[in-house]
Amino acid sequence: MPEIIKNSYGHINVNESVIANLAGAAAIECYGVVGMSSRNIQDGIAELFGWDSMDKGIDIELENNEIIANIFLQVEYGVKINEVAHNVMERVKYSLERFVGIPVREVNVHVQGVRVPKETAQNPVKL
Repeated sequence: MPEIIKNSYGHINVNESVIANLAGAAAIECYGVVGMSSRNIQDGIAELFGWDSMDKGIDIELENNEIIANIFLQVEYGVKINEVAHNVMERVKYSLERFVGIPVREVNVHVQGVRVPKETAQNPVKL
């Protein structure tokens, strides 16, 4: 359902897919994020989406003129997942409020996986 913003000149309709694209672009720019992930990871299918499909892995809900964003992503091996998720939350919230002009109630980050570089997978660290 598109969000309607009313002002003195008329109405502005913002589609959820536009909001999802903006959220995806903001999330993918964060350090440690390697791509957006499919929302149905529980099925065992881990698709990784890059720059060409920004709205994949993003679920946007508009409720009481506020945005609730669920972001499904994969992170790079070796980064602190908590810090990456926190940075994604802040950047997505800032970007959506700045570019769309609608308050963001929640940004929920779902880390669906960790991408391990081939050289690390072939030569694991022994403890």
